[in-house]
Amino acid sequence: MISIIIPVYNQAEKIAKCLGSILSQDYHNFEVIVVNDGSKDNLDEILEAHRNLFKAVGLNFQVINQENRGSNPARNRGFKEAKGDFLLFCDADIIMKPYMLKMMRRALEKDPEASFAYSSFLWGKKLFRLWPYDPERLKKMPYIHTSSLIRREHFPGFDEKIKRLQDWDLWLTMLEQGRRGVWINKTLYKIETGGMISSWLPAFAYKLLPFLPRARRYKQAVRIIQEKHRLK
Repeated sequence: MISIIIPVYNQAEKIAKCLGSILSQDYHNFEVIVVNDGSKDNLDEILEAHRNLFKAVGLNFQVINQENRGSNPARNRGFKEAKGDFLLFCDADIIMKPYMLKMMRRALEKDPEASFAYSSFLWGKKLFRLWPYDPERLKKMPYIHTSSLIRREHFPGFDEKIKRLQDWDLWLTMLEQGRRGVWINKTLYKIETGGMISSWLPAFAYKLLPFLPRARRYKQAVRIIQEKHRLK
């Protein structure tokens, strides 16, 4: 079974589309665990409506409410309740293709030595077309998104001290533990722009516009990851 864990903070409108895309999956052996990280919007109303929709098709849908602690503590909290042999940490602003779960599960079946499966994706209209797993490239740049399918027994947990680039930190930790991923040469999901967890700037902005607050925060986050994993 796949446990889909969704941390959410004030994204009621976006999570409705996310949950709708999960309901449309052509693979049905999964559960959904939503961790409400102290939202102040009408998230409860949206979640209650979807609870009934999931129940109607015989799928487990669980909501955990906690005070606002951040995305990594929310993900770890969801993991503690998860019952699946496979984990997928799905941000609330993701819209899955109907075949996403099936293709990721199949990729791990075909490659039993792989610890996780990842794919290309869209960020708004921008295509992030990725490439086969490359440890050396991973040490230089964060290119694998959090929303990948992970074997439960290989999941090390998210470092709750890391506030940015949490996905990069996770994959580097797994690399250090001798784990590797497998790439699916398909675009399996879209990230809605304007999300609270997912953000992106074009590469030239970090070089040509280093004074931008987001660029400064990004560079500081990179330094933290590099120091933790001794990449400098």
